[in-house]
Amino acid sequence: MSSQAVYHSVGDSPAAPAVGSPAPRKQHRHAAPPTPFRFPAYASEGEVAQRQAELFYLQKQIQSQTPMVIVLEDGELVEGQIEWYDRHSLKVRGRTRTLIFKSAIKYMYKLGEGGQ
Repeated sequence: MSSQAVYHSVGDSPAAPAVGSPAPRKQHRHAAPPTPFRFPAYASEGEVAQRQAELFYLQKQIQSQTPMVIVLEDGELVEGQIEWYDRHSLKVRGRTRTLIFKSAIKYMYKLGEGGQ
């Protein structure tokens, strides 16, 4: 039993493909070129400026080990110090170490400020 795949010609192609090679793709005459992929984090200058401000704020809180209160979308409060962050999450060290998705955060404030 051979482990090679056999592809059969589909359509009205004059030459059948060789055994073990995939069938050639048809070229569309009026097909638009593929659109380039853009990362959403770099969509506009306003978003880049906001992201830079967010990164600066988080880095400052990490370096000073500021006790923070993070209010989640469902109303839960998480208290602790931010250990690290990435594009989508924060790691908070409090009574336990907690990984929080940024999309689940409603707002955050320093522990002594009250935040309301």
